[in-house]
Amino acid sequence: MKASNKFTFARIIAAPIFFVIYFIPVWLNLPAGHPFSIASVCFLIPLLGFAELTDYWDGHFARKNNEVSDFGKMFDPFADVFLHLSTFTCFTFTGATDESRFGYMPVSCYIIILYREFSQNFLRMACAKQGTAVAARKGGKIKTVFYVISCFVALAQESLYRLNLAATFDLPMQLFKYIGWGFFTVCVFLALASFFDYMKNFGHVLHDAAQ
Repeated sequence: MKASNKFTFARIIAAPIFFVIYFIPVWLNLPAGHPFSIASVCFLIPLLGFAELTDYWDGHFARKNNEVSDFGKMFDPFADVFLHLSTFTCFTFTGATDESRFGYMPVSCYIIILYREFSQNFLRMACAKQGTAVAARKGGKIKTVFYVISCFVALAQESLYRLNLAATFDLPMQLFKYIGWGFFTVCVFLALASFFDYMKNFGHVLHDAAQ
């Protein structure tokens, strides 16, 4: 396997590991400040940081080693979606405040992004069938940057809770949650805008594939 694809594959491996480590304290109903809750934070932050950095490294090594390929153009965004939908699921169904119905990521944002990513994946498959590889565009890259920022904002909130810092310092967690919702709302708009951009540039290939 090429070096660039190894970094991409690392993102796919990191996604379920993040999911499991994140949810173990939730499944076990562990309180804030519990040793495993604290330990989970020590794993989750560097794990997410490493996973997101592989998105830079795979592109860097693909260009450096002349490994750019049609496979890589499809594998890289697939790994991005695999990782981000895993983390979004964590942040949608957990929240550090008493309003447990509302997670760090609004369900409405989650479902819209889910629909967008599946639609984008279908577009890539249809284009690949026609011999056209859909490479990442500028709008998609900006969207991904906001995905990353929003994930770390949500993880920071959960970390404050698990480390028991929220209660110790009486932090305004509900306000932090609203700020996080704002980031995820921006993600939705950027995701839809980038999808329309892809459709504008590759919609004709989809149309031809449907004939």
